[in-house]
Amino acid sequence: MKQLAFDFAPPPPSTLDNFVPGRNAELLQNLQRLAAAGAGERFLYVWGAAGSGRTHLLRGAVAAARAGGANAAYVACVDNMRLPEDIVRLDCAAVDDVQHLDAEAQIALFNLYNELRERRGALLASGDAPPAQLELRQDLVTRLGWGLVYQVHALSDDEKAQALKHRAAARGFALADEVCAYLLTRTRRDMSSLLALLDGLDRYSLQVKRPVTIALVRELLQAEKAGTRIED
Repeated sequence: MKQLAFDFAPPPPSTLDNFVPGRNAELLQNLQRLAAAGAGERFLYVWGAAGSGRTHLLRGAVAAARAGGANAAYVACVDNMRLPEDIVRLDCAAVDDVQHLDAEAQIALFNLYNELRERRGALLASGDAPPAQLELRQDLVTRLGWGLVYQVHALSDDEKAQALKHRAAARGFALADEVCAYLLTRTRRDMSSLLALLDGLDRYSLQVKRPVTIALVRELLQAEKAGTRIED
């Protein structure tokens, strides 16, 4: 009997390349253009429910802008926070969950917008609602609506299943419909977590020389929950 350790690898870094677009193809194209030396529209606001992928897109755009040589940063907004003072020196700023900003932070974001517009920088912002429905100061709401505004559409279960099957095929195995359904109902449903889990399942199935089945998935999820090792 030997013990085999199975670790759920953390999701890979968010990039524009590993974002599964679904109905968000136009938005993804505009973010790719923006990250390419600031081409195209320089101000974008995206909104959607938690788990829709807007954070992935903002982080991915920042990573792409940095790869192109821009001074870019991502900021996650929480209640009672202050925007970093040096954010005004960025070429590209991505400000996530702006609905959390208090009065002082809203003024800072308003000023940041004007500063980046003056310097031909770029601002990406996101929230849980379209600009007109945000409970923010009106002049900031107006600024957020001046550029491109997109709703980020979460993938349907069918689209997620197709993405999982495509990833499995790329790794050299077929993912059965019943395993897809099990993953979508018993695990975290965001694509980063689902794809990371699928990659881990593939590694483990090769290690134990067993196919990826519901039984194998269940075994691994139970082991992860218990924090134990699985014996072979």
